[in-house]
Amino acid sequence: MSVMGLFFILIFSVALSWLWRQGVMQSPWLEEGEVAALRGRASAPPPSAAKVGLVVFLAVAGCLFSLMTAAYFMRQASPDWQAPPMPGVLWLNTIALMASSVTIQTAARAASSGARDRLRTQLAASGLLSLAFLVGQLWAWRELVEAGAYVSGNPASSFFYLLTATHGLHLVGGLAALARVAAKAWEDERPAPALAGSVELCAIYWHFLLFVWLLLFIVFSGKADAFGVICRRVLS
Repeated sequence: MSVMGLFFILIFSVALSWLWRQGVMQSPWLEEGEVAALRGRASAPPPSAAKVGLVVFLAVAGCLFSLMTAAYFMRQASPDWQAPPMPGVLWLNTIALMASSVTIQTAARAASSGARDRLRTQLAASGLLSLAFLVGQLWAWRELVEAGAYVSGNPASSFFYLLTATHGLHLVGGLAALARVAAKAWEDERPAPALAGSVELCAIYWHFLLFVWLLLFIVFSGKADAFGVICRRVLS
């Protein structure tokens, strides 16, 4: 079995395990009498449809990044592979995305506790830090272009642009959802705890994007070369 197949199995196993523990596979409408009453008292409330949909989406997105990373390692064995210089701004971008993940988690806690002012502040901070990350990614592209590393110039450069662009598009989609939640947070008639579920979903998504970016950052920095050798040997 290829490493890419193992990636798929791992990601879907985690997603299915979570769905199973949340009771998604249960059929309470088929249960009657004391069995249904006992299960209703013993089991936790089922997850919302939005959370289930997000978990499924993250599983698919995780498989997409796993596939692209596996292709990266396979293509790395070619003689025309020339790794571009790693832009120094990527370190700052990583710090910005980590801080954004922390602030949105703080916002989720503020929403649960009803701290509206802190919720607004943390949501705004998370959005600004995420925008700073995207601007930093564009700056990294600019540095590569100035260094002569174009999209079509070398396979390594092409993969860098492809992976960072795919990750950036996922973050842009998350910012759209975050902006919608932030707009609701600025409505005085809506209590902060009513937004706890939406903010929690945004936090989960941001943690996923941070995890993916840290893996990509390790790959771009060359720290995963040994793992790439193993992937190429297995896939070949």
